[in-house]
Amino acid sequence: MLGVLASTVAAACLLPMLAVAIAALTGGTETVRHLLDTVLPGYAGATLVLAALVALGTFAIGVGAAWLVTMTRFPGVRLLEIALILPLAFPAYVLAYAYTHLLDHPGIVQSTLRQVTGWGPRDYWFPEIRSLGGAAVMLVLVFYPYVYLLARAAFLQQSSGAFLAARTLGHSAWYAFWRVSLPMARPAIAGGVLLAVMETIADFGTVAYFGVQTFATGIYTSWFTMADRAAAAQLALCLLGFALMLAVAERTSRGKAQYHHAGKRHMKMPPAPLTGLRAALAFALCATPVLLGFLLPAVVLLVMGLGSEQNLLSSRYTGFIRNSVTLAGTAAVVTLCAAIIVGFFQRLRPGRRSGIAAYLARLGYAVPGGVIAVGLLVPFAAFDNALDGWMRDTFDISTGLLITGSIWLLVAAYMVRFLAAALGAYEGGQSTVHVNMDAAARSLGESPLGTLRRIHLPILTPSLMTALLIVFVDVMKELPATLIMRPFNYDTLAVQAYRLASDERLEGAAVPSLVIMAVGLLPVILICRQVGRRD
Repeated sequence: MLGVLASTVAAACLLPMLAVAIAALTGGTETVRHLLDTVLPGYAGATLVLAALVALGTFAIGVGAAWLVTMTRFPGVRLLEIALILPLAFPAYVLAYAYTHLLDHPGIVQSTLRQVTGWGPRDYWFPEIRSLGGAAVMLVLVFYPYVYLLARAAFLQQSSGAFLAARTLGHSAWYAFWRVSLPMARPAIAGGVLLAVMETIADFGTVAYFGVQTFATGIYTSWFTMADRAAAAQLALCLLGFALMLAVAERTSRGKAQYHHAGKRHMKMPPAPLTGLRAALAFALCATPVLLGFLLPAVVLLVMGLGSEQNLLSSRYTGFIRNSVTLAGTAAVVTLCAAIIVGFFQRLRPGRRSGIAAYLARLGYAVPGGVIAVGLLVPFAAFDNALDGWMRDTFDISTGLLITGSIWLLVAAYMVRFLAAALGAYEGGQSTVHVNMDAAARSLGESPLGTLRRIHLPILTPSLMTALLIVFVDVMKELPATLIMRPFNYDTLAVQAYRLASDERLEGAAVPSLVIMAVGLLPVILICRQVGRRD
């Protein structure tokens, strides 16, 4: 029974990708030919450039900050090593709304500049926030904590032996970092950068608001504006192929390289104390991402929200909050149950079948939300239409759309998208449960499900709560799949924020954005506590 359930979960994760591929290969090519002659090269170019900029930016900030707070000591370092995680609380599109209000032509900065200098609109040059570069900056500020967290964990686990050996051979600290510590941390850093890039190509809210034409915006335009499902599927297939290619390329580039710790594992290098100008520079370098990625946008959104006419306690907004919490809570529970099924089946029956199920379950995180939405809507819309046609012909009854446009199909999309995160948290806790506990329970006559219920789940309660919270907040922030698949007149906080920002009502968009940010702080605080305990 457990194997059937795990296989069902794996099939559900594989279905959107197969549906996208089939719909793309069997659909007409007229729209795509038109797109190829007009905007498709632009979609590909903008997506590639944006991914490259975010990869470079997150690498530089994440690795640099991780090295400074791990290997040096300066005033404020204990506070900064935790504060550097805080930008994770913001969805990138919320950050975009705050900085547009601050830096756009009618914004606070440029208005003040014109008042102080007396310049006219054409008397000066100011960087355009609504651009590909502006979108890259927003995404870097939100996603660099992925690289920071993984790089810092890798640096903490490294032995000082290889680094000190390089220093005794006369090399500088910079050379030893570049040639020894950085290569040893490469798998963790590459994983963080890959996460950031995957989130970048999946982003819709930021690029759509800034007018940057990527594959994500092209899928949405083809589905709604052009009403061409085949074209949307073909664009989704291109984006899916690009995402999977990135994952395969990173793994292939490692080859058979091994990353063993040199020397004694617990031989940690004492952090180097910094004083004077070096300490001030290190503090500035680490504080700047926190200031730009969390403190400044939080203050701007708060001021915008206080000056808006949106009433968070009105029946309309309580409806948005209720819809968001209902979707997020339901999706979190369903996703956690799926993670437990797949994870426990892999532990109970290790082998090819369970390994494939776990691999397919993790695959969804590499697939953008828009691709999953298209991949689920195409087959289920066809099923609904076929069933409705058969019922009309046979019983003269219209069944309408039973599955398409339902909450449960949207929850299924969330489950596919975020199952990897829940499975990772579950497996991390499951590794602490020794196999002898399973053997002891079985020897006392306990069934596998009884072992799971009476032993595993009580021990794994912290990990399960972490997984539940992570998925809950991810669903609260998710935009592209929600925009495409939500039931009619069923709006969430994310949809409301996007709609108000699209109408240039940024002060109104600040209210739902603040709620999303406040909810996003919950897992960030949890991560901060774990970082503090590890140190």
